Amino acid sequence: MAKELKNLTKRSENYSQWYNELVVKADLAEQSAVRGCMVIKPYGYAIWEKMQRTLDEMFKKTGVQNAYFPLLIPKSFLCREAEHVEGFAKECAVVTHYRLKNDPDGNGVVVDPEARLEEELIVRPTSETIIWGTFKNWIHSYRDLPLLVNQWANVMRWEMRTRMFLRTAEFLWQEGHTAHATAEEAEARTVQMINLYADFAREQMALPVVVGVKSETERFAGALNTYTIEAMMQDGKALQSGTSHFLGQNFAKAFDVTFINKENQAEYVWASSWGVSTRLMGALIMAHSDDNGLVLPPRLAPIQVVIVPIYKNDEQLKAISDKIRPIINELEGKGISVKYDDADNRRPGFKFADYELKGVPVRLAVGARDLENGTIELMRRDTLEKETMPIEGIADHIESLLNDIQANIYKKALGRMNENIHEVNSYDEFKEKIENGGFMLCHWDGTPETEARIKEETKATIRCIPLDREDEEGVCMVTGKPSKRRVIIARSY
Repeated sequence: MAKELKNLTKRSENYSQWYNELVVKADLAEQSAVRGCMVIKPYGYAIWEKMQRTLDEMFKKTGVQNAYFPLLIPKSFLCREAEHVEGFAKECAVVTHYRLKNDPDGNGVVVDPEARLEEELIVRPTSETIIWGTFKNWIHSYRDLPLLVNQWANVMRWEMRTRMFLRTAEFLWQEGHTAHATAEEAEARTVQMINLYADFAREQMALPVVVGVKSETERFAGALNTYTIEAMMQDGKALQSGTSHFLGQNFAKAFDVTFINKENQAEYVWASSWGVSTRLMGALIMAHSDDNGLVLPPRLAPIQVVIVPIYKNDEQLKAISDKIRPIINELEGKGISVKYDDADNRRPGFKFADYELKGVPVRLAVGARDLENGTIELMRRDTLEKETMPIEGIADHIESLLNDIQANIYKKALGRMNENIHEVNSYDEFKEKIENGGFMLCHWDGTPETEARIKEETKATIRCIPLDREDEEGVCMVTGKPSKRRVIIARSY
């Protein structure tokens, strides 16, 4: 393992390669036999499960209920909302046949041409259309509203250039879909959910984010407004980490979803949709990890504490295990996940390197001499600091330490982000600074033409119009035309 760690490319040498290697070496995921798709391994999936459980609880506290909708969507459904189909047309996987048959020429099996579907089916790239086709059956009166539904699912968007967790043809996510009696309620839910995502990122992922509104060009296909959380990775690039969309009445009109209001009149319902995906795994890796491997915030670490006994014989192992078992019980009683690694097929040094690579927040090591002295060696993964401590009271210390590690990881990421947010007033200055990454706060004239020019000439995009900044009179850095506010422009994943 020590040799493998030396082979982990340094971030300063090749950040992209470092990321790709770390995903594989930390046992998070690997490439699959299907081009553009990945296999999420148990350790990686355990992190996703912790994200999923926490988010699921947060959703349900706001009144959301889980449901499940079909993977396959009739092509006619997708075509009902013009902007929506245009936005996803190039990424759709299409099912045309339902049967294979033996090839008469002896070349295995082939598609049976007689088994063509009457209507082609789309493997869901997102579920607005199939869900709104269903909502028509569920919504009749104002008493049926609001309708707050979420599903945990997989989707497919036929990406040609993929990177594990960040952009794959198939990925896991949750998608919330809500229906409301008024525009105000729908937009309030849209804002509520983007703020929920921001809270999750900051409090669970230790990930600072900027909350903002997308430009018209960057909006979700079919939405009137898209809210986003944008995170900064260690190389200064932005990663869109969650979105929430105010859909207006577009999908209600496309699927004729109406309700009878309190005045006994028919109205189209108002909608929102919102989602995060396994892209959050990529954010977690890139925002915090170092040249030694993963650095995981304790609240999302599958193993929060690992204990490695160091022994020469079975007698020593039994003595250490007898001493450690009450500590394990105490930690688990506090809700802390612990692994006691007494496996005899790996040396302690190998184990240390492995758990460091996998980002376990706290590592304890105890040997025969520690038993005699009543001490234990502790290492915290975020700083790699070691100290020898009394074994008495260690559980209480670890409980406090995990909170400190969580806070320290966030503080470090926040400091890095703040150091790399720059107000820029000229296009020349922008072109120079964007080469080093970071979030550029710039005036923009609000036109898609200027937005397209910036993207073409610098490979940077308008990430969002930040919600926490006041309007500010100025002039567009590109055209010199009047501007009422600064936007964040950055290169992104």
